[in-house]
Amino acid sequence: MTTTPRLLLFAGSTREGSFNRKLVRAAAGLATAAGAAVTTVELRDLPMPLYDGDLEERAGIPEHAQRLKTLLVAHDGFLLASPEYNSSIPGVLKNAIDWVSRAAPGEAPLAAFRGKVAALVSASPGALGGLRALVHVRAILSAIDVLVIPEQFALGRAHEAFDEAGALKDPKQTVALKRVVDRLVLVTGRLSTPA
Repeated sequence: MTTTPRLLLFAGSTREGSFNRKLVRAAAGLATAAGAAVTTVELRDLPMPLYDGDLEERAGIPEHAQRLKTLLVAHDGFLLASPEYNSSIPGVLKNAIDWVSRAAPGEAPLAAFRGKVAALVSASPGALGGLRALVHVRAILSAIDVLVIPEQFALGRAHEAFDEAGALKDPKQTVALKRVVDRLVLVTGRLSTPA
C-alpha cells in the first residue's frame, strides 16, 4: 500500500547563493509534482553550537537542533543536498547530524533517523558535482539506520547550471534529478505507515 509520503528537503549549506539550496528548490517542485507532501528547511535558520558532550550534559540538546529533530521525526523521509568541501561534507552538516542524532531523556536512540528513507544530491562548480561528499554522507546516514536509496544526483559545473529563476537549464539534468526524487517518493510512500 502506498501513502502520501511526507518529505523534508534541506541543503547542507548556509551560503545565501548556495547551488545546493537551488538544487533543493528544484527537487521540491519535482517531489510535490510526484505526490509528496514537501517541507523545506534552511540550516542557516537553525544555527547550532559545535557538538560538545560537556555542553550537552550541562544544557541538553540546543533549541535549533531539537527543532530540526522534530521536523525529521515528523517526516517519513528526506532529501539532502550536500556541498563538497575538501572532498568531504561541510562541517555545518556533520554538526547538525551529530546534534540531531543525540537522544533526549526518555527518547529512543536515533529517533530522527532510524527507519527513515533518504535521497542524496549534490551540486558543485567542479566536474564531479560533489560526488565525493555523497560517499561520506551515505556512509554516515547508513551507520545511523537511514535507508539511503541507491539513486543519487551530482550536478557538475553548478555555477552554469541554473537559469535566472533558479531552474536547471539542461532538461537532461532535470530528468536525472527527477529520477532520484521519483524513487524517493515511491520508496518512502511504500514504507510509510498510513496516518
